[in-house]
Amino acid sequence: MDRKIILSVLAAALLGFLAIMLFPGQRPAEGPPRLPWDVQIDDQGRAQVFGLTLGQSTLADLQALFREEGEINLFSPTPGKYTVESYFEQIYLSSLRADFVVTLEAPEATLAVMYDHGLRVSNLPSGTKRIKLDPTDIATLTQTPIRHITYLPMSRLDDELLEKRFGPPAERITEADTGVVHWIYPAKGMDLARDPKGKVVIQYVNPADLATLIEPLRSGKP
Repeated sequence: MDRKIILSVLAAALLGFLAIMLFPGQRPAEGPPRLPWDVQIDDQGRAQVFGLTLGQSTLADLQALFREEGEINLFSPTPGKYTVESYFEQIYLSSLRADFVVTLEAPEATLAVMYDHGLRVSNLPSGTKRIKLDPTDIATLTQTPIRHITYLPMSRLDDELLEKRFGPPAERITEADTGVVHWIYPAKGMDLARDPKGKVVIQYVNPADLATLIEPLRSGKP
């Protein structure tokens, strides 16, 4: 996901995790716990979180879990480069409310064809193009595996609460221009970003793919 888009969503997010992170159960839970700090790695090195396995579970699996279709869009940050994402607003899992953005694992050649089928193109402030997809292409994408989950909690969090729930990170990286601090968990494929006001964005990828999130942070390039 384009980091400029992530930061825009972070800035626009409502006040992050509610205090129920400390006291889960204030809202009836359905099924097994699906908590943002509960990340497991399977024997193939794939991250498992929220009852989903990255690289295996499909958008259809996620839609069934959330009982929502989500809003699917194709993005083109530069000519010939494409990603496809689905946005889910105000989803409750295990009494916690958050927005979700999921990136799908679709070949760029396939997405290029969908770009040509697009119904409408709009330009984002970052320069990225957003394409409204044809319904037939959306139906095809529901069977596509999930590659990347971005979790946008609904309330502000302090460092003490983050460390209580997620444990100490292996590394912290601070963005000089924004003051956003990234808590890096390589063994879990997780990047937890917190801005100076306590708003949080958590990204989950398979551990083997975490470098794609970390390298731009270290270079200082978005």
